[in-house]
Amino acid sequence: MNQDQLYKIYKECNVSENVFLFGEKVLLELQERFLEIDRIAEYNQMKVIHAMQTNRVSEACLLGTTGYGYNDIGRDTLEAVYASLFGCEDALVRPQITCGTHALALALFGNLRPGDELLSPVGKPYDTLEEVIGIRPSRGSLSEYGISYRQVDLLDGGEFDFEGIKKAINSRTKLVTIQRSKGYQTRPTLSVERIGELIQFIKSIKSDIICMVDNCYGEFVQTIEPTDVGADLTVGSLIKNPGGGLAPIGGYLVGKKEYVENAAYRLTSPGLGKEVGASLGILPSFYQGLFLAPTVTAAALKGAIFAACLYEKAGYSVFPNGIQERYDIIQSITLGSAEGVIAFCKGIQSASAVDSYVSPEPWDMPGYDSQVIMAAGNFVSGSSIELSADGPIKPPYTVFLQGGLTFPHAKLGVLKSLQMLLNQEILEDVFLGKS
Repeated sequence: MNQDQLYKIYKECNVSENVFLFGEKVLLELQERFLEIDRIAEYNQMKVIHAMQTNRVSEACLLGTTGYGYNDIGRDTLEAVYASLFGCEDALVRPQITCGTHALALALFGNLRPGDELLSPVGKPYDTLEEVIGIRPSRGSLSEYGISYRQVDLLDGGEFDFEGIKKAINSRTKLVTIQRSKGYQTRPTLSVERIGELIQFIKSIKSDIICMVDNCYGEFVQTIEPTDVGADLTVGSLIKNPGGGLAPIGGYLVGKKEYVENAAYRLTSPGLGKEVGASLGILPSFYQGLFLAPTVTAAALKGAIFAACLYEKAGYSVFPNGIQERYDIIQSITLGSAEGVIAFCKGIQSASAVDSYVSPEPWDMPGYDSQVIMAAGNFVSGSSIELSADGPIKPPYTVFLQGGLTFPHAKLGVLKSLQMLLNQEILEDVFLGKS
């Protein structure tokens, strides 16, 4: 198929010829980069298959249970698969975990007690954790249970403030939370290697501190995970990378058996823990989603890099930039105005297979301190491994793009977002092709 034939279908999707050609020019420069991403995906695909084979996944594992869920072979085997995949002692993988924030809250409430202190050595956590911790007062927060919080901000350039961290650790410091991805910030995402360096430093000061990593958006981007470099607990959401776009709900915790069990008692009840929790009919999507996760993550990663290169050439500030190493699937683009953020999200929404005709608008979303706009025409509501974009409506007016179950869909979304900026005269054609 030649370029003219390919453009015909993009034209039907309301992408103009100049935007299409601009995208093709960007893609020509990314072939070698994409090949390396495919190699990482292949390695991780073998890891997943090996974990499934080692734990003897069978057809019976896909059937599920009802009621209490006692002796659910599929649920228990899936957790064994996750433990093998992450190279750790135990795992909790459940549809009863509603989201990534819930999974993190389970880890925190399960392992902290009144009088303990929680430390973040990488600055402010993601917005939705502020109410869990009590940074912003909220009913049922850690603060209400007498658990204090301290943070050490990163230095300029995103380096760890080792001296500040050393001073912050005290006799009450029980758990350290390390957020891998940047959230609504412009700091660098942390590589697994840097996380390992930080954990080693923290353990050298106080060896019994629990080191927990918020792994959201980072799974399968590298060939190693935080549990490979000393994390006691690693936590994430199944409607992000590890669900492969098929998991309709759920979260996971992996790590040392004691800490995983503590979280399980918080999820269900003291005395019950992991023994209850029916899987219903959800297991096939959990297993198959995990099977697809490495290649789906690779597609999302390619989409993020394509967006970075395209918007950088169009004159916008992007982070990471087009050539920096990647440790999560999120791409931030600073558009400089509320109108720009809204137009971008409308473009992403219009590229969706589901709800493409819907126009997203900013709203007062629970857990955030400003209005937020979200574009997410997804098969699974809120699934951010699918093509989606969101951002707070506040300076510097940065939008955060993530996901794409296939690269062609991510490509279309990026092109449609640029087209929307042109259509609304936020960007002029003259900027296309700027180098």
